[in-house]
Amino acid sequence: MNQQFDLQKHIEQGVEAIVADTLKATLKNPKESAFMVKFAAASRKASKTRLKLEQEGLHVPGFLIASITSACNLHCAGCYSRCTSATNDAPPVDQLSDEEWLRIFREAEELGVSFILLAGGEPMLRRDIIRAAGKMKNILFPVFTNGTFMDPDYLKLLDECRNLIPVLSIEGGREITNARRGSGIYECQVANMNAFRDRGLIFGASITVTTENVREVSSPAFLEGLMEKGCKLVIYVEFVPVTEEARHLAPGEAERAYMEQAMNQLRQRDSEAVLLSFPGDELAMGGCMAAGREFFHINSHGGAEPCPFSPYSDVNIRNSSLREAIASPLFRALQEQGVLSGQHVGGCVLYEKRDQVEALLKQQA
Repeated sequence: MNQQFDLQKHIEQGVEAIVADTLKATLKNPKESAFMVKFAAASRKASKTRLKLEQEGLHVPGFLIASITSACNLHCAGCYSRCTSATNDAPPVDQLSDEEWLRIFREAEELGVSFILLAGGEPMLRRDIIRAAGKMKNILFPVFTNGTFMDPDYLKLLDECRNLIPVLSIEGGREITNARRGSGIYECQVANMNAFRDRGLIFGASITVTTENVREVSSPAFLEGLMEKGCKLVIYVEFVPVTEEARHLAPGEAERAYMEQAMNQLRQRDSEAVLLSFPGDELAMGGCMAAGREFFHINSHGGAEPCPFSPYSDVNIRNSSLREAIASPLFRALQEQGVLSGQHVGGCVLYEKRDQVEALLKQQA
């Protein structure tokens, strides 16, 4: 661990800040605020659990990303998951069962993990897993979804289980969203936002930042439009060019500088939304947060990977505990050998350094 950077303290402060900001953003919603007050207490307890384990020699990240299915009904342009074959149109085979995911969620709670991001494919295809997550009240589950499977049953579940936070994928306005994600997707997401607002449900938006939409999605007008719909969380993620044909979409130095300035200005406004930016916010963390520093990824087959953009694994959660996966030799090597730091093209340093990651994986074999 870097002796000049207190990662555990930074994690605790980061989690507390997110909870505090979210609580502030829901003050006008009594039901949501009541849940966040309880979750804030659970989050403080989880931080103490992680600190105790840190003192015992086990660093537990505050976040996990769980891709609970490889299936998806959309074919979004430049999708990293399809380009790496993590998502495909074939019927899912040998994926983790509902019971296995519930076991992972329970182990995560015991280790003090406060947030588990549910992704895919399209996570809402696995309704039973999302129902199981809703029962884990001490963990917040942002569900990153294309929104096309939202129905009355899901709206009822979200109302009953306030720890499930839908995060809708959107690329800006109608034209650019439908161009990347498919005709009618923008209209679908707007309808979902209206339904959430009418029911007093907290929700977020996930935006893939490219050279084509960076100015639109970082504008005050765009953010205000989301907030008017009731959006309380906006996550900006740089596009990762997994093919040469899409490389022109990856933000360069000019776009990154523009985005950083825009984020600073947006955060200084009287905003009720929590704004996160990756990899921009990772700079404060001393580099990439993956490979167990702040989070790691579990794929739909149980492989413990550094992150979704770095699909390499030396531990499968099906054959090991979550505690053992956290101590993955590959994760330790990536942390100790400085692979997580440095400049890179696109939103993922591990994808840019995939040759080094593959070499380290072979050394662990």
